[in-house]
Amino acid sequence: DNVGRARRFVTDALKDADEARDDCELMVSELATNAVRHGRSMFRVGVYHLDGPIRIEVSDHNTRLPVEGGATPDAQSGRGLQIVDALSRRWGVRPESEGKTVWFEVGL
Repeated sequence: DNVGRARRFVTDALKDADEARDDCELMVSELATNAVRHGRSMFRVGVYHLDGPIRIEVSDHNTRLPVEGGATPDAQSGRGLQIVDALSRRWGVRPESEGKTVWFEVGL
């Protein structure tokens, strides 16, 4: 349920960025799902766009850093960070005092 809310939040925030909105919606869905599934915590989503690229951040309370999986072609999951890597201009992870923030940027 919260993953769907995160997607809607991003699409609402990017209503004037048609060319980036769908990719951002997919990527935030992947990161929010990872926060729930692997981080086992609540998460927070931030969308930042002034001049330059759009930056979206997903923060959770788990300090374990994500690892880009090597999903096989028939795997049901494990491609989230691969999708983020393929669709974003750049992405990364920032450790926080109480968890971590995974972020990505897309250009317009």
